[in-house]
Amino acid sequence: MKLSEMKEQLAAGGIRLTKSLGQTFLHDGNQLRRIVKAAQLRPGDRVLEIGPGLGPLTELLLREAAEVFAIEKDQRLVEFLEQRFGPATNLTLLQADALKYLQSQSRDWSGWKLVANLPYSVASPILIELAQANGCPERLVATLQIEVAQRLTAIPGSNDSGILSLLIQLRYQPKGWFKIPATCFFPQPDIDSACVTLLRRPEPLLTREQAETFTKLVKRSFSQRRKMMLKLLKEDWPLEILLETFERLQLSRQVRAEAVTLDQFVQLTKMLDLPQPPAKPEA
Repeated sequence: MKLSEMKEQLAAGGIRLTKSLGQTFLHDGNQLRRIVKAAQLRPGDRVLEIGPGLGPLTELLLREAAEVFAIEKDQRLVEFLEQRFGPATNLTLLQADALKYLQSQSRDWSGWKLVANLPYSVASPILIELAQANGCPERLVATLQIEVAQRLTAIPGSNDSGILSLLIQLRYQPKGWFKIPATCFFPQPDIDSACVTLLRRPEPLLTREQAETFTKLVKRSFSQRRKMMLKLLKEDWPLEILLETFERLQLSRQVRAEAVTLDQFVQLTKMLDLPQPPAKPEA
């Protein structure tokens, strides 16, 4: 779908884009094909698409995937997509708020791939929700703000490393990203975007129960970035146990969260998640 066609379709349908929904549509054919290539689709693949808009990416996905499940919040666009792709037997359209839908469903996505131009305002929580699902998708190919892509792929110690990096990288390995200029979208946003590819780890680094402790640990550690991690963690764990754990992992008592690696957070989680001995009675 060329830009001129996109404008014609919007005008013909009397559709005015809503800024609050973050409606900005990718129309550049070369970029759309790069996204599909990054997904490495096979004939039997099932694809989750969030925010299909007018369907330029949907059209390419339907050609290569066995099934496309598209979630669109705007009822006007759902009606447009139903008309455009009416004959397609491998498309399921759902009118819903994607984040609320994911939060309310316990669906197993392990046999799926996410391929989507995500709404900027909810891109991060959507990715976290999928990463923390019982069965997370085998591949995430997401177009979002370039700053978010940099955080998703950040290495410890960098300015971009933080909660988002760790919560996603616990389940996924970054496999690169490419920039998409603002001129490739309509309406043109004020920022550049990027398409990032994330592959599910062959084996989980933690059990589901441990992952909950990991999330608690990471969020507390980054709750005040300028503070030493040890002082922050005292809110949730006994100081004596923390000191012993830090020593075993050779972590400085003055370390801040952004300098701690994913593996160190994983090891911290395993140690802190162990049953603790009962407190000794006072003499």
